[in-house]
Amino acid sequence: MNLSRIRAAVTPLARRFPAVGASLPTAEALIARERPEEPVHCLRPAAAAAAARDFIASFGGTVLYAVKCNPEPAMLRALRAGGVEHFDCASISEIALVRQMFPEAAIHFMHPIKARGAIRAAWAQHGVRDFVLDSTEELAKILAETGAVGMNGALGLIVRLALPKGGAVLDLSGKFGASAEQAARLLRAARPHAARLGISFHVGSQCLDPLAWRAALDEVAEVVRRASVAIEVIDVGGGFPVAYPGMEPVPLGAYLAEIEEGFERLGLPDAELWAEPGRALVAGAGSVVVQVQHRRGEALYINDGVFGSLADAGVLGFRYPVRLIRPGGPEPSRQEIGFSFFGPTCDSADAMRGPFFLPADAAEGDWIEIGQLGAYGACLRTGFNGFDRARLVEVQDAPFVASLGYTRAALAA
Repeated sequence: MNLSRIRAAVTPLARRFPAVGASLPTAEALIARERPEEPVHCLRPAAAAAAARDFIASFGGTVLYAVKCNPEPAMLRALRAGGVEHFDCASISEIALVRQMFPEAAIHFMHPIKARGAIRAAWAQHGVRDFVLDSTEELAKILAETGAVGMNGALGLIVRLALPKGGAVLDLSGKFGASAEQAARLLRAARPHAARLGISFHVGSQCLDPLAWRAALDEVAEVVRRASVAIEVIDVGGGFPVAYPGMEPVPLGAYLAEIEEGFERLGLPDAELWAEPGRALVAGAGSVVVQVQHRRGEALYINDGVFGSLADAGVLGFRYPVRLIRPGGPEPSRQEIGFSFFGPTCDSADAMRGPFFLPADAAEGDWIEIGQLGAYGACLRTGFNGFDRARLVEVQDAPFVASLGYTRAALAA
């Protein structure tokens, strides 16, 4: 008996689990009708489309959606409706998904280290022409697997620059990127083969400091000076933050102003400016509804957790906006206290310290909507301990954002 099988990671939630059905007006309506005992993901496509339109209108360049942030087809369709035409993909599975959905989309393979087969398939089967690299070995691999050695009529090569550790909530400085000296050498080596040559960087996920982009673009200026070759693309990556309780960034315009000024200082009037937002486009467009299964003091045991949609609430300690929903029951207490959560698995690491501020009388059987989970929520679910079931439903109400249900005192806690 052949027991081998392939588990697709980029599998839309709606295909893995049964959907609720037609779009509902609100999460409250969903709970009142379904009284779900398993997690339900509430998707707000209109919010994703609006966020995409706003970002595209504000950013003075090309916007590539970072598919890893949320590959759900309904979300991708909403972003496409909002004007997104370019997609930042990190795997051949993401590339295949986007190409299947949007045959005319521009797809960019932005992972600095790729399997040879993935490069071949991206190039030959899916028409991908832009590839990121951060080493001479990866450059040689790309040239060999695309057959583009010495051919500069189609291939786009983007050199990823390493940045020093910064102030982002999720620092990304340790895994990828070439030093300034290495990046300059790579640009010179790639120039004869590239129809489009560029430099990219990433300041880190959920970066709250607009000046991080100024510093990064100053690093880029030094690399351009050292390389002394023509550059067609400057890619400022992602990291654009959104609001969570206790984590409130300045308006997006402050970040984009630093990028625009830094780009102008480079003195590359013919270069394209790219960005790779993910969280900034989709965080507010998703939430998850969970049910309280047990209360022990100020700890609530819920039916989703760090092995499901709430990975970032575990070790990283993200605090999401929450609200209690109790259809047909007594009105919840107006007094709120800070709760911690435990997820449904038997692993003691399945814990979220919060605090998550909810009515003081929260109890078994209540439902909680957890907001700002359109980014890195459903796509990080695992099947650990058998708790792999969830549903997806589209709702029509406004995004459940960080300000809802939180007093200033609670945000400061």
